[in-house]
Amino acid sequence: MNDEIEVLCPSCSPKIAVLHDVLKSGQNTVVQCQECGNVHPAKIERTRFFNIKVIISKGDASFTRMTKLTSDDIVSVDDEIIADDGESDEVFPIIVTAIESGDKRPEKANAEEITTIWGRAIDEVVVKIAVHRGKSTEAIQKRVPGGYEFIVGKEETADRNNFVVKKIKIRDGSLESRTGTAVEAKFIKRIFAEDAVKRGWGEGRTAWSMKGKGRTW
Repeated sequence: MNDEIEVLCPSCSPKIAVLHDVLKSGQNTVVQCQECGNVHPAKIERTRFFNIKVIISKGDASFTRMTKLTSDDIVSVDDEIIADDGESDEVFPIIVTAIESGDKRPEKANAEEITTIWGRAIDEVVVKIAVHRGKSTEAIQKRVPGGYEFIVGKEETADRNNFVVKKIKIRDGSLESRTGTAVEAKFIKRIFAEDAVKRGWGEGRTAWSMKGKGRTW
């Protein structure tokens, strides 16, 4: 069975690469188009590999790793990529937050143009939550996988606190408040919530609750 590659066919597909069978490999490669049967020479670009520095932020810490990209790879800000450090056997799913290419900060670049990738780890994230209780607000946190979904209107638990999600602020600056809207933790900047614990009748230091507890009436 012949090897297959995708290259341009001068006969039937001069602009879009299509599958060809490799009839002769080496310096003077000869291929046959699977679409029209045309036999022709082909120039095959060899894939090049680049070791790219990646600066990863995770919570309040940041660290540097290396990842390998090919000459076919194009990276854009907001892409989700895997930073695979072959030397340490560590793998980090990240969202690309910035790209350095020399002294420039492009929104998109080919691997060979990239000096450094900046990213935010999304394998596990810490979500900041502001829980409103009457006239006070408490700041708490919840550590979850990056793909964990918070849903507006749904009750959650963190640090022994039960709260109901009211609004979700996204990292792009938008705000979600429609009941039932789900947002993955890796995209969340902050959650605004209300205390889910409701005080029952007689709870608290009311006159009724204090009756029979050392008070005389």
